[in-house]
Amino acid sequence: MFPETRLRRLRQRRLQPLLRETELRATDLVAPLFIDETICGEYPIGSMPGQSRIPPNGIASVARRLYDAGIRAVILFGIPGKKDFHASSAFDPEGVIQNAVRSIREAVPGMVIMTDVCACEYTDHGHCGIIIEERDGPDLDNDSSLALMAKIAVSHAEAGADIVAPSCMLDGQVIAIRAALDESGFEKTPILSYSTKFASALYGPFREAADSGYSYGDRTTYQMDPANAREAFRESELDAEEGADILMVKPAGLYLDILKEIRSLGLPVAGYQVSGEYAMIKAAAEKGWINEKQVVLESLTCIKRAGADLIITYFAEDACRWLHEKR
Repeated sequence: MFPETRLRRLRQRRLQPLLRETELRATDLVAPLFIDETICGEYPIGSMPGQSRIPPNGIASVARRLYDAGIRAVILFGIPGKKDFHASSAFDPEGVIQNAVRSIREAVPGMVIMTDVCACEYTDHGHCGIIIEERDGPDLDNDSSLALMAKIAVSHAEAGADIVAPSCMLDGQVIAIRAALDESGFEKTPILSYSTKFASALYGPFREAADSGYSYGDRTTYQMDPANAREAFRESELDAEEGADILMVKPAGLYLDILKEIRSLGLPVAGYQVSGEYAMIKAAAEKGWINEKQVVLESLTCIKRAGADLIITYFAEDACRWLHEKR
């Protein structure tokens, strides 16, 4: 006795491509790049096999290679030659990111250039903005840090960035940056807000990659508690109300429930497959415990299935190649 409905009828191999609900495309992917002012040649990142810091004079050729592979967007992170308390290198018109934006724009006019707007790579203490002494110890000062983020965002737009992406999880960061961009004549520059960014244990390799480890304390007073779903939704809801053009959930893989909920706000959503997710897949693949290609494509497809319009991933170039092979 079998039921009249047999779902396996539609799983015949020839039929599967016709009925696939979620299709991962190269244009869904954004490649993160680390530009390091202090090096002359590419510097491999030990905890992220296959990834490197790139010297300023090499960023144009890397961007061209990615574009030729099918990548249409990058997000830039900078390692400056000088760090200080006020993150002054972050908004320097001749800073590492500003110069990288100009180099990529000249070499690859069609590439969409996103820039991470934060201060952790530029401060000598490694936190994401201006630190003040409070009763419980040093902490990030929200409002003075907003002014800093606005200056950084405007400097990126002046250099030619297509999209600015504030990542420091400050209250009011979107409205402050929007006002500064508009006042400076950049009304058309979109804001991709790291609107729900968790205080995750999966950022360790990134801190090596971006030289952004903090010298004391932690970031739990401004990043999200992984246990809090309602608060996570509210964070993105507020950024949408402040005028964010794209919302982001970071990390992506462990927070697909949050990503799906935030999709309901009606804005485009990005998911960031972070350095720890990348490193775990790489490590298991190197041990021969998993098939790297299959796991990568499965993980990216699931992030898209949950609602991501864009996926920031260190696997972007490899995934493009594998998607092309499938065709």
